[in-house]
Amino acid sequence: MRLQLSDSVGTMSSAVDWQAAVRRAGSLARPGPSGTPAELRALVQVLRRAAKEAPGHVGEITGLSAAAAQIADVPVYVVDRARWSEANVEMFAHLTDGLLPSTTLPGSGRMAGEEMGVVLALLSTKVLGQFDPFTGGVENGRLLLVAPNVLKIERELNLDAMDFRLWVCLHEQTHAVQFAAAPWLAGHLAGRMRGLVGGVSDAPDGSARLARAFRGLVEAVTSAAGGTPQDKPDDLGGPLVDAFLDDDERARLGEIVAVMSLLEGHADVVMDAVGPAQLPSVRHIRAAFEKRRDGTSTADVMLRRVLGMDAKVAQYRNGAKFVRAVVERVGHDGLNAVWTAPETLPSAAEVADPPAWVRRVHG
Repeated sequence: MRLQLSDSVGTMSSAVDWQAAVRRAGSLARPGPSGTPAELRALVQVLRRAAKEAPGHVGEITGLSAAAAQIADVPVYVVDRARWSEANVEMFAHLTDGLLPSTTLPGSGRMAGEEMGVVLALLSTKVLGQFDPFTGGVENGRLLLVAPNVLKIERELNLDAMDFRLWVCLHEQTHAVQFAAAPWLAGHLAGRMRGLVGGVSDAPDGSARLARAFRGLVEAVTSAAGGTPQDKPDDLGGPLVDAFLDDDERARLGEIVAVMSLLEGHADVVMDAVGPAQLPSVRHIRAAFEKRRDGTSTADVMLRRVLGMDAKVAQYRNGAKFVRAVVERVGHDGLNAVWTAPETLPSAAEVADPPAWVRRVHG
């Protein structure tokens, strides 16, 4: 896949030079594990086939069969790390279009783009797949599968390749089904995100806070990636959030995180619910994957924190607890009320207290 950013995105006078971000991420992205041409062709073919197979399982498990049928034409891109970074630059540019402050300082937008490229290059080694419901011009979203990362993990953990590739696609295609079941959801989330970013940008000290948080993030990421010890590693992430958000903005972010926790936890539950008849090694995959998520080397822990990946893992686990608790009480049909309107989404407090959501929505 080769994504081309629009001319307006590439030339706008904003806080970030998006083209510089693409170039830097591409120059820094490591290619990942190698394979024979036949092995790599098979990897791409199997991932594409698994992506087509997954929605049927998702519909059967969740009861969202109509939504699963709607995503048959969602584009599936099997990409390398550089192309994943490029796709995310396009998504960020779309989500923040018109929100980031313009700059008259020579080179400042390019510097921000270069820094963003560094962060994306590091993240590009961690992501297996991603469903993007936001990018303009794609009606039903698009699915990205990062082939070298899938290959790397299945080799490292000695996993059954066919099972693992379907397992990854089950998670990502569950997201596609979620957004198809709730056609208002992409706009709702994008609006919340844009409102948060726009509020910070419009604040009297918004530009300074954005720049300070961005530089702090990049400095912390590059330090952690090099294994450099920090004075207070347990505090990583906290000062960055404090530099970026005030109390009201932090609360608004909490509500966005609650929705993301629902989406991620729901996908985690679904990917594990496919039985051994379809995925014989599903339990082994989950056990191996959870052990990997809990990596405890100093460099790994620091990198996960500064990239926000500890928060991401917490989203999976907290959201999965919410989904399992709700399904136990009212079944998947009862859970599916979350897709009917913004008002039925769980609040941050309800993600931590599933019975409260059941009482509010189902009485």
